[in-house]
Amino acid sequence: MRSIALNLALGALFSTHFATADAALVSRAGGTMVYDSDRDITWLADANYAMTSGHDADGRMTWSAASAWAEGLVFGGYDDWRLPNALPEPAFPAYGETASEMGHLFYEELGGVAQQSLALTHNANYDLFTNISDWIYWSATTYSPEVAQAWNFRFDYSTPSFNGLQSFNYKEFFEMNAWAVRDGDVAVVPLPGALGLCLPLLALLGARRRG
Repeated sequence: MRSIALNLALGALFSTHFATADAALVSRAGGTMVYDSDRDITWLADANYAMTSGHDADGRMTWSAASAWAEGLVFGGYDDWRLPNALPEPAFPAYGETASEMGHLFYEELGGVAQQSLALTHNANYDLFTNISDWIYWSATTYSPEVAQAWNFRFDYSTPSFNGLQSFNYKEFFEMNAWAVRDGDVAVVPLPGALGLCLPLLALLGARRRG
């Protein structure tokens, strides 16, 4: 009987660990951040935090202002936030670009479909985020043939036929939204924490078995 209880405890422990490890998007920090295990990056769950935090009235900024906001952001105890990158840089504006961090999020994690409304085509991961803008998002990546421009991405643009498009525009002429992201996870690997919770139970089972 004790062996059955021990096996059940260990089974629950490891099933919880591997369910978390296998997930591509995982809610973190009470739902305020989302970890992408495919890319090993963490997104702010609020896709327009520059607005909701009061930094900017609508969250739309020039590229330099958006970059400065992201790089100066302190959130959840972390100060290494940035704009998402668009690397490797594509040759020209296109749909279906999944190499960039925003393209990967749109197509492979949120279930986005090119030229359709993300609000209508998304999968369950969409609910991990709030305030996805109907405008355009800056990337951190300069358009190398003309450094006055930078790459950007449309998630749920007000004109759906442009959704999923990665393009470029002039950095200081256009104002766009900024979505902060950082490298790595924001939480310890789940297994040690789970072990810490289970150790008293395992010790008790062991003591009873010896007795």
